[in-house]
Amino acid sequence: MFNRTTRRDFVKAGTLATAAAPLGVWSQLSAAESKSPNEKLNIICIGTSNQARFSIGNVKGENIVAMCDIDDGYLARAEGQFPKAKMYNDFRKLFDKEKGADAAVVATPDHIHAPASAMAMRHGLHCYCEKPLTHTVYEARVLAELSIKNKLATQLGTQIHAGNNYRRVVEAIQAGAVGPVREVHVWVGKGWGGGDRPAQGDPVPKGLHWDLWLGPAPERPYAKGRYHPAQWRRWWDFGGGTLGDMACHYMDLPFWALKLRHPTSVSAEGPKVHPETCPLGMIVHYEFPARGDMPACKFTWSDGNKIPKVVAGHKVPGSGVMFVGETGEMFANYGGFRIYPKDRSEKFTPPKQTLPNSIGHHAEWIKACKDGSPTTCNFDYSGALTEAVLLGNVAFRTGKKLEWDAKSLKATNCPEADQFLKREYRQGWTL
Repeated sequence: MFNRTTRRDFVKAGTLATAAAPLGVWSQLSAAESKSPNEKLNIICIGTSNQARFSIGNVKGENIVAMCDIDDGYLARAEGQFPKAKMYNDFRKLFDKEKGADAAVVATPDHIHAPASAMAMRHGLHCYCEKPLTHTVYEARVLAELSIKNKLATQLGTQIHAGNNYRRVVEAIQAGAVGPVREVHVWVGKGWGGGDRPAQGDPVPKGLHWDLWLGPAPERPYAKGRYHPAQWRRWWDFGGGTLGDMACHYMDLPFWALKLRHPTSVSAEGPKVHPETCPLGMIVHYEFPARGDMPACKFTWSDGNKIPKVVAGHKVPGSGVMFVGETGEMFANYGGFRIYPKDRSEKFTPPKQTLPNSIGHHAEWIKACKDGSPTTCNFDYSGALTEAVLLGNVAFRTGKKLEWDAKSLKATNCPEADQFLKREYRQGWTL
């Protein structure tokens, strides 16, 4: 497949195009076409269960050399599938000991994404991380800058980004299917939130390394059924509610189609802010500046019990995206799109395909690790997406409209936002 002094030297030498390169352009040659075992990547997996199992399943054709999980039960199951891989509970020790790896897959709760991904990239490893990229705005900026500085192949785990429908919507919007777009609505009818901190803790189950699960987050007792597994998304210390869970999937489409990056202002509305848990529904209002020949855009996110039933005069299902253009509207979701009004839809002719169908979201990243071709959801793109997503939670928690200076990572009118833009890590944990 390629000539090299050593496989590792080639992998490390591969470079990625960043912001200057057009997203969606890559070779059609699949990494799977490489048949030599010597050309396989040596991959580290941080997290082994739930969503991590999906990602591991998509990279298992490479060499899985080490795996990490804070739950011994999960780790034992992973060891049964990959008996040659070394097993760890603490990824900090893993990175110190594993010197022959090429790449890392990070699939943990949100609050672990940044420290694990940053450590991987500081060790020179290409990185795939599940969404959202990070737990805070500051962390997203750090990971994006690390990926560029170290010239690494990166990919955010927004698998729907690889779907053909998203590509056809991007092409249609950019070809003017509904005219210039000055308004976008995105909504998801899921509600991650509610509840109070347990008054008392419970005994930590055997095999669960609770202190490692907490990682950089503030110390608190284990509570059965409240955090691990699967419930951590509702807590500010570990997740970001529905916005943190789903916005990188749904906001990704208008970000891509409209070439969005940093908002100039963000405000939010919802129930009274709870100090521990995310809301069961909220609305976020973003304002984005003009980009080239694309006009300034007002962008509204709604989730949980705050989602609309009618958008731009059209009845809508429980989740989706609505582009409001000068000459019509387009509704889109994961599987399809619809143009309004009806007569415009009947006259619509799909534009020429400019975005190649993906070889697969994980396969795209694996190929990039080997030959330096770009990925379409690299940390430069997805870092800016994640920043915008998480700013919605910052605006909600401050209760103010944030005037946002992206260059300095500051809400110029709201110094109290600083506490939510960047968090202080517990002793022993670093970014």
